[in-house]
Amino acid sequence: MNLIKKLLAANAAVLALWAVSAQAATNDEIAERIKPVGEVCVQGQECKGIEAVAASAGGGAKTPDDIIAGHCGACHMAGVLGAPKIGDSADWKKRASEQGGLDGLLAKAISGINAMPPKGTCADCSDDELKATIKKMSGL
Repeated sequence: MNLIKKLLAANAAVLALWAVSAQAATNDEIAERIKPVGEVCVQGQECKGIEAVAASAGGGAKTPDDIIAGHCGACHMAGVLGAPKIGDSADWKKRASEQGGLDGLLAKAISGINAMPPKGTCADCSDDELKATIKKMSGL
């Protein structure tokens, strides 16, 4: 009987030590453990931590190749839903003449056309970056 009491006492001691260590966590440690994974930022409003994201993205102007790889290529490589294919200068030239030249194509890219959303999913691309990308894809 004495052995059973010792085993129970040992288990109770271990449980008590575990409970004390669990209680020893500070509020900062708890807050760190349960903090949200991300935040929602609204364009035009200040957003905490956005500087870190911009710094990690490399900042500065995007090259046409970066924009094509990240935003345009998915549709314009294969001509999805009638999108003019990259390098098909005849199709691009026809569209440019119908839309008012390179500036007309840029205007359609900015506002979106058919299935293409505004700025072709590159919401943070400048007009100059989009224009350079259109020139690269079209050969105009």
